Amino acid sequence: MILHTNITGEGEPLVLIHSGGMTGLTEYQEQSEYFSARNFKVIRPDLRGHGKSVGEIDNYFSRCVKDLNDTLEFLNIEQCHIAGVSIGGVAALLFAKVYPNKVKSLSFSGIFPVEPDNWTELSREEAASYEQLFNNEEAVSFLNEIHGENDWKLLLQSFNGEDFYPFDKTGDVSDIKIPTLCIVGEKQEIEVSAAITYKQLNDNINISVIPFSGHLVHREQPDLYTKTLHTFLNNIISL
Repeated sequence: MILHTNITGEGEPLVLIHSGGMTGLTEYQEQSEYFSARNFKVIRPDLRGHGKSVGEIDNYFSRCVKDLNDTLEFLNIEQCHIAGVSIGGVAALLFAKVYPNKVKSLSFSGIFPVEPDNWTELSREEAASYEQLFNNEEAVSFLNEIHGENDWKLLLQSFNGEDFYPFDKTGDVSDIKIPTLCIVGEKQEIEVSAAITYKQLNDNINISVIPFSGHLVHREQPDLYTKTLHTFLNNIISL
């Protein structure tokens, strides 16, 4: 499936993948402006079930990987840099694992290589936060607007499915040879621990801990996130 995609700028293709419940346009806005002004073609797709990308949401990440490949082929992009956060970070990592020859560099934030000990508790808390969200008229109106024909409530609920998170794949990184950067916010200790685990699993994975930020580090500290990512990309491009 070809994903609805927003593209700005010209130059090195850089794919930025939003978090769950958002869209290509509602996230990575600061990064899109920054990189599109610095010789990057910034590509922000709506993952399936989000925004204007309508599609089945079962076998979610397998479908996302194929969608991303279909979209890049449609855009005639043979290789790209790819970065994602949360659900988008999982999609970015799995795409790089399946199509390593198409990825010049990989960056992800807010994902886990192994199931945390308190995963059940975290899932319950997330489900409770969704219920609060569903009762927030202003938020519901906004999400109805950005997701159009998609059933975003069903999508969010699916994220709490028992087998939704592909730990067997997100933790299988020992063979990754693509230049990789894991960026996390210091306020999320569980994610800082996850970043250290990624480094232990594959010493070629670079990690960066951004102060004064949590799960959505690219939103909470956009300048620090952007400059960290740019430094990483410059090192790759200059090789």
